[in-house]
Amino acid sequence: MNALAPITAQIKPAETLYRKAAKECDANVLPQIYNQDTNIVIWQRDLEQTLTNAVNTLISANALKPLELAVSPDDAFDQLIKALKPEDNNRDEVKALCEDIALLVEMFCCLFDLKRAGLRLKILDKPMCPRFHVDKIPCRLVTTYQGVATQWLNHSDVNRSKLGTGNLGKPDEESGLFKSLNNINQLQQGDVALLKGEYWDENEGAGLVHRSPPEAENEQRLLLTLDFI
Repeated sequence: MNALAPITAQIKPAETLYRKAAKECDANVLPQIYNQDTNIVIWQRDLEQTLTNAVNTLISANALKPLELAVSPDDAFDQLIKALKPEDNNRDEVKALCEDIALLVEMFCCLFDLKRAGLRLKILDKPMCPRFHVDKIPCRLVTTYQGVATQWLNHSDVNRSKLGTGNLGKPDEESGLFKSLNNINQLQQGDVALLKGEYWDENEGAGLVHRSPPEAENEQRLLLTLDFI
């Protein structure tokens, strides 16, 4: 008798796991990330025109710089203002962006009962993570303030054996990772998404598969991410 049989029989292959996306035009969708059968939650929001104009102005004037900060709901706004160093000609624009980011920090920390979060604000003119992959983390918040946004795949559309070295050097579109370009989903500018990773409890083999969007000619992206720390 194989002594391993009782153990292996209890292991549920990743292919049999069911995971779905939750999407709503309301921030109240965010707690659905706690549902075991959900590996991405998307708050489909339209940015206020004043915020969009502010971001466009700041990027056009080269007034933003990449940031990596450890922030709390209490100090996020002040830390951002200090780091971005607004000047007289862009003070209102910087304030608008910092207020929105601080709100997301508060929501993220409240949702996951965190005292602090790891904040990264990046201006990108090329893909940061061009290949589809999963993150070895519990969960990450992502939002794109300007430009094309993150691409992702439904769990049921992924052949996970083709991730990483399993692609055998072939592009994602040719490796067998997914069957059709129609399988690729994409966030929109302004969307706030929670991406569940491999280190979420009981989510090994079901972390969201995602990548940076292909490079858009003459376009910069402003990307915010929040992580557990």
